Amino acid sequence: MAVEAAPVRRTGLATSCRDAALVAAVILVLAVPIVGFQTVGTGGTLAVHLHFQTVGALALAGFAIRLLAGIVGGWAASSGVSAGLGAAAGRITAPLAGSGFWFGLAGLAGAVILPFVAGRDYIYLGATVLTYVMLGWGLNIVVGLAGLLDLGYVAFFAVGAYTVGLLATYFDFSFWACLPLAGLFAGCFGLILGFPVLRLRGDYLAIVTLGFGEIIRIVLLNWAKVTNGPNGIGGIPAPSFFGLPFTRNAPEGATSFADFFGLDYESSQLLIFLYFVILGLALLTNFFTLRLRRLPVGRAWEALREDEIACRAIGINATTVKLSAFAIGAMFGGLAGAFFAAHLNFISPESFTFNESAMILASVVLGGQGSQLGVALAAAALALLPELTRDVVPPEYRLLLVGAAMVLVMRVRPRGLLAHRSPSILLHAKARR
Repeated sequence: MAVEAAPVRRTGLATSCRDAALVAAVILVLAVPIVGFQTVGTGGTLAVHLHFQTVGALALAGFAIRLLAGIVGGWAASSGVSAGLGAAAGRITAPLAGSGFWFGLAGLAGAVILPFVAGRDYIYLGATVLTYVMLGWGLNIVVGLAGLLDLGYVAFFAVGAYTVGLLATYFDFSFWACLPLAGLFAGCFGLILGFPVLRLRGDYLAIVTLGFGEIIRIVLLNWAKVTNGPNGIGGIPAPSFFGLPFTRNAPEGATSFADFFGLDYESSQLLIFLYFVILGLALLTNFFTLRLRRLPVGRAWEALREDEIACRAIGINATTVKLSAFAIGAMFGGLAGAFFAAHLNFISPESFTFNESAMILASVVLGGQGSQLGVALAAAALALLPELTRDVVPPEYRLLLVGAAMVLVMRVRPRGLLAHRSPSILLHAKARR
């Protein structure tokens, strides 16, 4: 037995060396034009500085990491450690999946308390995290429940934001008047996207939705007469509290929020109010999604996700099901975009790139398609990770850290942190209990 095991180990080592060399070669090809040459302006002229030492260091680091991963992975597979890690991860996440209501309730309590115990920066960051959570829940309808891979979800986010920006600045609409219109327009764009892709699946669907997202961004960038092009739209008014503005001195004939309640004016009052607005919108998205899952349309989404042919065979109209998923998911994306515009008071096409779609989709995949709690945890982690490492990791390496975290999760939990693909309603469920 010992004589036969040695060639296997040599073959595994040779395979790891070959893979590591391939990784180093890919790094060299990609890093030479990006890192190896750096243009620097000196005295009105443009000079090129060479950084081949950095390229070589990156290639060596990639070679060493891949070789080590291959050796450790081979040992873990042969000794059963990898299976043990997967089982351990499952045991860790099982309580979350089994007690989702209580964990969600604890998270809600923490979210409500946060503005009263944290500073301005943390409140602002919390609102940003809740925005990504809401976007993740909206995309979870399309990807997690209906099984339709959408790479252009940021387009609906942009439609909602520009609806508020244009109506508020050009026609003096209030935020609360723009909010339902933003959801309505985004839902209509979801229907517009849904019709051309009714016969597409998988990679083909992903390519078309990716193109749709880029079309929206390019239109916003080039239609300068309406969207102000790359300069964006600024001065977007913040929402009021039943007509009470969050200002130190209210306009003539009006009363400010602080004066109405007899409070001393503080600039953080508007920030806290905005935080609770996005918290309410996110909870509305979650409640709406959970209710829809138990309705016929929700069960039709799950049937479409599992097997479209069987879905059609039992008489479900796949066209209506797909369009409803695109429209409802897009509506929540538009609502999130409306808040985004009011929160920042400024929007531009640079805020709606493919990177945003990728991050939102990553939160759905990492959290577990169909799992509301898993998507919320993944969206919060992806939004917080770059901020928490701001003082430790250089800006150019933050996305690398996010990518490494995603690879680690996919290696340990390939179906996501809290994968949930069981039907929402089971036939004869009481009898089975």
